[in-house]
Amino acid sequence: MIKFNNIVFTLMLLISIAGFGQDTLRMSHNEFISIVKSYHPLAYNYRLQNQIAEAEIQKARGNFDPLVDAKNGSKTIDGTEYYKQTNVGLEIPTWYGIELNGSYNYINGQKLNNSDTRGGLYQFGVTVPLAKNLLYDTRRALLDQAKSALQMTQAEQKLLTNELLLNADNAYWNWVRMYEEYLLQSRTVAINEDRLILTKKTYEYGERAAIDTTEVVSQLQSYEVEKQDAYLKFIKATQELSVFLWTENQQPYDVEQLIIPSQKITQAESYENYGVLLALIDQRDINRHAALQYYQQKFNILESQRRLKRQSLLPKLDFTYNFFNKESYETELLPLFENNYQYGLKLEIPIFLRQARADYQIAKYKIEQNQFDADYKQQELNAKITAYKNEVISYQSQINLMQSNIENYKRLLNAEEIRFSNGESSLFLINTRENKLLEAEQKLLDLRLKFINSYNQLKWFNENFEVN
Repeated sequence: MIKFNNIVFTLMLLISIAGFGQDTLRMSHNEFISIVKSYHPLAYNYRLQNQIAEAEIQKARGNFDPLVDAKNGSKTIDGTEYYKQTNVGLEIPTWYGIELNGSYNYINGQKLNNSDTRGGLYQFGVTVPLAKNLLYDTRRALLDQAKSALQMTQAEQKLLTNELLLNADNAYWNWVRMYEEYLLQSRTVAINEDRLILTKKTYEYGERAAIDTTEVVSQLQSYEVEKQDAYLKFIKATQELSVFLWTENQQPYDVEQLIIPSQKITQAESYENYGVLLALIDQRDINRHAALQYYQQKFNILESQRRLKRQSLLPKLDFTYNFFNKESYETELLPLFENNYQYGLKLEIPIFLRQARADYQIAKYKIEQNQFDADYKQQELNAKITAYKNEVISYQSQINLMQSNIENYKRLLNAEEIRFSNGESSLFLINTRENKLLEAEQKLLDLRLKFINSYNQLKWFNENFEVN
């Protein structure tokens, strides 16, 4: 496979139609899609978005990090040392809302507060929420929401990435279709150039009238115009394709040389794989589609918010217990409420709870809205699957009919040419047959492109499903 990060793609905008020389670059479908996946800035940006969501989880886990604090200070006025103090503490938040803490405090001086304990003092404590924040709190909610947000982001980025690849895929095969139409028009011009040479000779031999030469020239000129128009369409399709071509540094390619496809439109994988894809789509669980996974993770976030708002309806009742032990004293932990301890109960109750009740109702309404959105999206996805499947089947059937129709037009054209050589027909009838054949071949190219586009819709739709 050619490594396109070492190749500079360019495009020659030619004033006149020229043949494709040896310097022309060729690009396959697999090479093109590989470039888009690896280097397109949108694909790279989507990967960065997932990394941001992963960093948000790490940030939320930081709310459970232990906290160490230390303080050292003294106060002296007019030679009197009021105090000299050293304090080191540790706070440990836990998953269930309980906070553990411990500290060592040393204080000495000539003017201490009555509540201060002279010398070294160890302290070990715990704070337990008895109502609000016992079952759920902000720290747990933020972590749960960050985890769901990561999966929500991954689902969203999968949808966006596959949409980018779908657009790139369709642009590639439209480019191939335009190139093949240019080749078709070129072949038609070549056939009419040969016909003009033959007609001129037969006129010189006295077998044809001069008007026949005029008619051939007129038809040839018409085809030459269509050939030039097909070439311009191919150049335009090449420019549209170049939008998806980027370097490994996320820089667009400069275009100087002409690029042409290395495979024909009939070599697309869709012709061999569409039956397998149709069967695979039928086996998929629609609920595992990334679009619905997005709404499921959004529900988890909204449910976390609802649970957190539910805590606001409860009174805040916190119990705190601290055990103390003086330095160089024997530790006497038990009984807990006899000596060397401190405890407290803190109660907070909003009188009307209007804000809490409103926040809780809003959270419930948002969950209901999300469910409506998810139900609508599921119905939309089912409708798209049905439509894409019908399109694939219908276009494949039309392709088969059009191929048969083209064979019939070829037989009619060949028969008309034989009659013409026997003097039983006219150039007008040959031109009419040839135009019909050309229109049919163009129609076949259009049908092939429509078939591939519908197949791609199903293909990238299938890529959006989560792996079981």
